[in-house]
Amino acid sequence: MTGSLWHGFADMGSVSSKGAFVVSRGEGAKIWDAEGTEYLDATAGLWFTNIGHGRTEVAQAVADQLSTLAHYSGFGDITSDITARLADRLGEIAPVPGSKIFFTSGGSDSIDTAVKLARRYWHEQGRPEKTIVVGRSKAYHGMHVAGTALAGIPVNREGYGEFVPDAETVEWDSAKSLLGLIERVGADRVAAFFVEPIIGAGGVYLPPEGYLREVREICRDHDVLFVVDEVVTGFGRIGGDSWFASSRFDLEPDIVTTAKGLTSGYVPMGAVFIAPRVAEPFFAGGVWWRHGYTYGGHAGAAAAAMANLDIIEREGLLAEAARLETDLAEAFAPLADLDSVAEVRTGLGAVTAVQLADPADAIPTVGRLRQHGVSGRAAGQGALQISPAFVMTTDQVHELADRYRAALS
Repeated sequence: MTGSLWHGFADMGSVSSKGAFVVSRGEGAKIWDAEGTEYLDATAGLWFTNIGHGRTEVAQAVADQLSTLAHYSGFGDITSDITARLADRLGEIAPVPGSKIFFTSGGSDSIDTAVKLARRYWHEQGRPEKTIVVGRSKAYHGMHVAGTALAGIPVNREGYGEFVPDAETVEWDSAKSLLGLIERVGADRVAAFFVEPIIGAGGVYLPPEGYLREVREICRDHDVLFVVDEVVTGFGRIGGDSWFASSRFDLEPDIVTTAKGLTSGYVPMGAVFIAPRVAEPFFAGGVWWRHGYTYGGHAGAAAAAMANLDIIEREGLLAEAARLETDLAEAFAPLADLDSVAEVRTGLGAVTAVQLADPADAIPTVGRLRQHGVSGRAAGQGALQISPAFVMTTDQVHELADRYRAALS
């Protein structure tokens, strides 16, 4: 089944000839295809279904909200009551107390928002020359123009020309690389540094010991905004029983970008957390920030987010995500003994990567995983991404690892 649909990140010639993998139903940590075949969902959709599939409580909350008020403009002095309540609730769990919440339609929107906000902040500080935004090699920051320019995945930029002037890339695992760039171009020109707590779509790479705190200190010392991209890691996935990796590592970021786990993917929504320091010039009066999205803070999406947060809190899913950190390490680390596996990256949050010895085998392996009842995904250069829903049990994790071993043998 393909027809008129153009898939994202796909060789459509291949999809058209082989056919699409059509997912029809989900429940908990499992999905079913159009023929009724059951699969363990190794990736929680695309990193996002933290509470698991099939939560009718979320669907009902959205239905109730849509029946009352589907959405209204969020521009100027207008908002909906559910959106305002969600902003206050997010403010209570923000990595930096007193943060303001700016709603977007998803992760790529959140990144573009952060880029524009960082540059505009320095303009309001009387330092308009601070325009350079810095990302890292291997990093992924969505596929809008600014996020594509920031990201460190060259193939994602091929064929488009230059997207954003003043976008630089440093080595993903070297704080000295960031410091060297700042010293070379001048701190008076650098607006912000963007960092994922773990490299996500670029291959699931864990940060070197002490790296995150070191780059945070470099940004502080040189008056560079520190932007943490928690689109993947937020809402428990790397929290270590905290809502955010930023809280787990005590990073005190200036800006945090989020999406995915905010609604567990039930409807699209993103949110940018803005620390008081950055928000202050815009809340002092007389400043218009001419930026926003038609569906930013969508009332139906806000209802989904509220229900999602209710479930996470009521069922203790932050603790379950922390439990998965141990389960995944125990179940998947032994796969490193396979000849087809170069490395297993695990031990930080509810994520793992199986790095294949031959990167070209990643896509074929995804196909073999389906034959063993697993819906998986390739990431980076020859890695297999594992990022299950927080409701996946310990037994299911070990069953998942057994199926990976069978597919890789």
